[in-house]
Amino acid sequence: MKKFVCTILIIFNTFWVQAQDAAELYAEKTSSIDSLITNLYGVISGEKGQERNWDLMKHLFYANSKLIPTGRNQEGDFLARYMTVDDYINSSGKWLTDNGFFEKEIHRKVDVFGNIAQVFSTYEAFNSEADEKPFMRGINSIQLLFDENRWWIVNIFWMQETKDHPIPETYLPKN
Repeated sequence: MKKFVCTILIIFNTFWVQAQDAAELYAEKTSSIDSLITNLYGVISGEKGQERNWDLMKHLFYANSKLIPTGRNQEGDFLARYMTVDDYINSSGKWLTDNGFFEKEIHRKVDVFGNIAQVFSTYEAFNSEADEKPFMRGINSIQLLFDENRWWIVNIFWMQETKDHPIPETYLPKN
């Protein structure tokens, strides 16, 4: 029994120290809504062959957060797909690295009430930083929580722009 308890304590202690180290390492990246959103876009973006910092990605999200892409299936029905952060990394991580992917925010609308925030973040996507024309655009609806220490992403719910659903002018940059 003592060996079991000691093993559990060692595992817990190791996990707690790693979590503490990550919190200190990434504190600046989660200190404000702006830094959190900037790092969200930064962590998924990179040239072809460039590895992503999935530890940082996981650190941006609150426990049990969801990433929810929307779109039409082959039958034309509009659906939402629910993923954990690990699901997203496992389903998209290799594609991002193999193809190159940059998602750049072009407009942001933020509403805050107490410890919650809703961010509508319009994006353009490119395969390379050098690309001049995006291959897609859309809006990320990002829900955030401030836990008295830092901001966390609770959910990201997004939709790509289509011919039937162009991005409204109110969510585009003013020129």
